[in-house]
Amino acid sequence: MHAKDILIDGYGRIQEEVHAAIEGLGPDELHFRPAPDANSAAWLVWHLTRVQDDHVADAFGLDQVWLSQGFEKRFGLDLPAHDTGYGHGPAEVGKVRVESPGLLTEYHDAVHEQTLGALRGLAAKDLDRIVDERWDPPVTLGARLVSVLSDDLQHVGQAAYLRGLSQSAAA
Repeated sequence: MHAKDILIDGYGRIQEEVHAAIEGLGPDELHFRPAPDANSAAWLVWHLTRVQDDHVADAFGLDQVWLSQGFEKRFGLDLPAHDTGYGHGPAEVGKVRVESPGLLTEYHDAVHEQTLGALRGLAAKDLDRIVDERWDPPVTLGARLVSVLSDDLQHVGQAAYLRGLSQSAAA
């Protein structure tokens, strides 16, 4: 198995878990927050998708799906166009509202397709390319892709946990 195949498999697992975490949820469950300063499942899925979109697009010199495919307008959030959710407090988390999981999964699927397209063209030597010199040591493409994969899996696990909490609270 080649490194790109492992990455493709890993990002595929994120997509599967995103769907499992939020499909079938109503607005109350999507926006359930167990404490006032907690994140909602809707915010978590939006954020993990925005981070993947932002970081993969930057690393491969692509346009963000959020902007190029009109998702920023379709979501209509009261947030800056390039916002990824990084550093959001409770007020910003509350601004990420959708009526159903469909728009979230549609956006995630579009980002996933762009990510897969980028990954399919990878050669092993590409993973050593420096994509961010703001860090010491500088960040390689391989490290960036694994970092996004890890962050996304953590966030989708939190969304799945919130699904269970919200359904228990409603019962």
